[in-house]
Amino acid sequence: MTTYRTETDLLGPAPVPADALYGIHTVRSVENFPLAGRPVHRALIHAYGAVKLACARTNHALGRLDDWRARPIQDACAELRAGVLDRFIVVDALQGGAGTSTNMNVNEVIANRALQLSGRSPGEYDAISPTDHVNLHQSTNDTYPTALKVAAIKLLHELEEQIVALVETFQNQEQACADVVKVGRTQLQDAVLTTLGREMGAYAEALSRDRWRISKCEERLRVVNLGGTAIGTGLGAPREYIFAVVETLREITGLGLARAENMVDATQNVDVFVEVSGMLKACAVNLLKISSDLRLLSSGPQAGLGEILLPPRQAGSSIMPTKVNPVIPEAVSQVALRVMAHDQEITQACALGNLELNAFLPLVADALLNSLELLTRAAGILRTHCVAGLTANSERCRAHLAGATAMATALVPVLGYQRAGAAAREAEDTGRTIRDVVLGHGWLTPEEFDYLVTPEAVTRLGTPLEGDK
Repeated sequence: MTTYRTETDLLGPAPVPADALYGIHTVRSVENFPLAGRPVHRALIHAYGAVKLACARTNHALGRLDDWRARPIQDACAELRAGVLDRFIVVDALQGGAGTSTNMNVNEVIANRALQLSGRSPGEYDAISPTDHVNLHQSTNDTYPTALKVAAIKLLHELEEQIVALVETFQNQEQACADVVKVGRTQLQDAVLTTLGREMGAYAEALSRDRWRISKCEERLRVVNLGGTAIGTGLGAPREYIFAVVETLREITGLGLARAENMVDATQNVDVFVEVSGMLKACAVNLLKISSDLRLLSSGPQAGLGEILLPPRQAGSSIMPTKVNPVIPEAVSQVALRVMAHDQEITQACALGNLELNAFLPLVADALLNSLELLTRAAGILRTHCVAGLTANSERCRAHLAGATAMATALVPVLGYQRAGAAAREAEDTGRTIRDVVLGHGWLTPEEFDYLVTPEAVTRLGTPLEGDK
């Protein structure tokens, strides 16, 4: 049977489970916001632990927090940062109040855990208070966006690692498929000859740009408004605290954080999250395009392009016995679409800020952190479950070459547009290969024809003419 303690706020008393480390503000929030049905992103909570630890350590160093309070508060902050207290952060991911519910949930959990560590019971706030001690010289409006930036930078590092690994895997495929000549297509129609290696190399190049963009995101997020309190003026916080707290947070996190020169601007304007989200959207665009290409190139396998073979991951149908679907590119495509949708949420939420504050940061946090996590996981499974095991279907690639328009295009520099076109039409009318038609007319020797369709010829910069071999 659950037992309760009674806590009181400005609305009056309310019961709180006796063994809960959260308090009345959290209880009110849970009642008020049954929305997303999931808690605040754990990366934000762990980052909040680092922010609160920096605040407590700074206040203690300045003599603003007694030794006997500072020690258990800092220990509780460290536990929150390590994920030990996750189960007590129960407020919904979507909430009114610009993140106040999250900040108070964190404050209450740290205070009550600190009370336990000092041999007291949860709720004995005369000794250690969520507001007077844990939240000392702070506001939701400076701690929440700072924690969000710290969390985002951490997840950006993880995403960058996965993108780098995916780039390297595509580069490996570029080498493995370098000699596989195939039809290159524009607007889904046969165009010119290329190699499968060139296609893989282009994917690696696109993702390399994503890696560069992602690395630049940290520069946008490293400037924080911690110490600015309610609206960036630092009201209620001593100057020495304002000048020291970000330095302390930098030491704790190992990140290159810096206090914003204009903390009023950094509090009311959150366009930086739109910029970062746009870079994530660009990554999603590339992942979607690449995934779509992999699905198309592997289509069939008998009645489609079938130029590559993807690793089989699971049975594809409950009625078609041998069907295997490209489930990994399909899943990655869905992640990309979700990230694009999150970008629109972030854009609108950041634009809807009013005057000195943006009240919609909980939505921004939920969308941004989930985008980062989704992209990291998607890049990981695309690499390990798909690209790393991808193989060329060289036979199918060769078969597509025989009568393709792309083959005729490769002959244009030598035969000219008219004769190359005539060869292609004759091949189509007679059912012969273009090679047989051209050799039959004596327009090229076998060696000359074969050179024009070698991997070296179709991938070199410029047109291979006589004397350039």
